[in-house]
Amino acid sequence: MKNRHLTLRLAAELARALARRARERGVPKSQLAREAVSAYLLPEATPVSAPPRELTAREAAVRWRGHPRLSAEEAAAFAADLGSARAGLQPLAPPWE
Repeated sequence: MKNRHLTLRLAAELARALARRARERGVPKSQLAREAVSAYLLPEATPVSAPPRELTAREAAVRWRGHPRLSAEEAAAFAADLGSARAGLQPLAPPWE
C-alpha cells in the first residue's frame, strides 16, 4: 500500500492531547493520528499498528515514581498473602537430575 502525505492543523488543546497520548503509549503522533482516522472512517477494519517500543530505564524510573505506595497495613497484608501462596507451591526438582 502506497502512503500519502497529509498536513494537518490542530487546535493547541487537541495537539497537546495528541502529544500526551502518544507519549503515554510510546508511539509517534503520526501513528496515533492514523489509528484515529482509520477508526473513524473504517471502524470495521482492524488498524495496523507498529509493536510498542521498548521502555528505557529512565522512562521506567519516571513511571515507577508515579505509582501509588502501599500503606504499612497493606504491605503487611501483601507479604502475608505472598507467604501463604509460597507455602502452597510444590518444591522444585533440581534441573540436573
